Amino acid sequence: MQSSHAASVVDIAFDDPNLIADAGLVLTVALAEQVGLPELVAEHVAIVDAVNSAGANPAAKVLSLLAGMVAGADSIDDVDRLRHAGNRLAFTGIRAPSTLGTFLRAFTHGHVQQLNAVLRQMLIRLAERAPILSGTEGEGGDLMVFVDVDSTHRQVYGYAKAGAAVGRHKGKKTLHPLLVTASTPTTAPIVVAARLRKGKSADVRGAHRLLAEALATVRAIAPTATIVVRADSKFYTADVAATAARYNATVSLTTGTNPSVNAAITGISDAAWTPIHYPNAFVDEDTGELISDAQVAEISYAAFTGRPKAQQVTGRLIVRRVKRLNPKTAPGQDGLFDTWRHHAVFVTSSFEMLQAESAHRGHAIVEQVIADAAASALAHIALGRVQRQRRLDGAVGDRAQPHPSCRGPGRQGSGPGHHVHDPSPADQRARSAGPQRTPPDPAPTPCLALGKRLDPPARHPPPAATGARGLTRPPPESRAGPRTDVEEPDPTGRNRTPETSRSSPQDPQVIRSALTRPAR
Repeated sequence: MQSSHAASVVDIAFDDPNLIADAGLVLTVALAEQVGLPELVAEHVAIVDAVNSAGANPAAKVLSLLAGMVAGADSIDDVDRLRHAGNRLAFTGIRAPSTLGTFLRAFTHGHVQQLNAVLRQMLIRLAERAPILSGTEGEGGDLMVFVDVDSTHRQVYGYAKAGAAVGRHKGKKTLHPLLVTASTPTTAPIVVAARLRKGKSADVRGAHRLLAEALATVRAIAPTATIVVRADSKFYTADVAATAARYNATVSLTTGTNPSVNAAITGISDAAWTPIHYPNAFVDEDTGELISDAQVAEISYAAFTGRPKAQQVTGRLIVRRVKRLNPKTAPGQDGLFDTWRHHAVFVTSSFEMLQAESAHRGHAIVEQVIADAAASALAHIALGRVQRQRRLDGAVGDRAQPHPSCRGPGRQGSGPGHHVHDPSPADQRARSAGPQRTPPDPAPTPCLALGKRLDPPARHPPPAATGARGLTRPPPESRAGPRTDVEEPDPTGRNRTPETSRSSPQDPQVIRSALTRPAR
């Protein structure tokens, strides 16, 4: 079996009116209606005084966008896949891509906050129908919830991208979204709050305010849960710790290195270090001792001592140290003493040392959430190259900015409906790739011919020379007066005389007469 040689001219179209390409949307839209998403949008989202009636019926538009993203749409044009084949039989109120583009362009920051309110209420209602946060492994048998805060940079292109700026990545314009997720030891993480920021925004900018919104949502879902806020050293601030304490949550924050932390680590005795199961760790068969290149210890610590006393927080430093190895050391030439790299975490919970250290390492789960978002929602904010953006500035219209992997003709995913299970509409037929025609030769230009007689001489005197070179001075032969007849030019050049050569087209009068006379 082999593919056909004419496969390049075959057009595959999903146009059966009795089939649905994305049948899973039936369950998704049904669940959204059961939790009251259309009513929440109609209650909280209000766009007034917008042109082209952009704020009309926001519930139908939000649900159309939601269904399109669930179906895998990478741009506003791809939302048109909802109107293919038999989807009109299963759904009503599907909006066109142009309508959705007009709706999104009318958004301001206040309207985004309205959608955030819808998200919080929808998660609370969804938790009543599905176990999105479940488990009983916290202190006292209560539910234990981990709230993770992290940010990422997404590179964008073009000069008119709102919010794009050069931040941490030098020479690259980025946007800087901030995410807050919630998870339990037995459930997958869910995004409870998100905010899109400028590329040059600091990592901690607005983090405590977004964390407050996320903790309010988690507290509404699980009022008695034990909540642990985990974050990197970028979010090790007094504002983040105070926000967590206001919602009765503990923190587990990487501290980084500073003089205060280094002094506390120096005060840990050698007997306080406990080996942990780390990569390449093993148990000695003779002594039963764990041999590992990583050890953990703890010490009491007061954080943010430079702030007022009311903002200082007392807790513990959980320090993990890893042996620093020198790859250039020759075999058998070990060092005189071991050197270590220290990683300190500030915690306020009452977990045991090893449990607190292991729980903090679970913060890496937010990186998986960011990776999933980069392949779905965050992928939609990227744009093609600058040259392509300049070409599309006047023709994009309601189209969203294309994904970098969808740039250029001839590449898979260069247009709407590029997914494997959703080919292009039936009216978009493929064209055979044949050789282009060369343009025909231009028509030959008729040759000029000199007349037999010249017009009378001009009455105005010849212009005088204006420069030292005499650029406007007429030739010396024209001073004796214009000639009254001119011989026919000899094509062979055998009978040419000096007089004939002097009456060549170098004379301005001859040139003027030749241009005014019609060609033979």
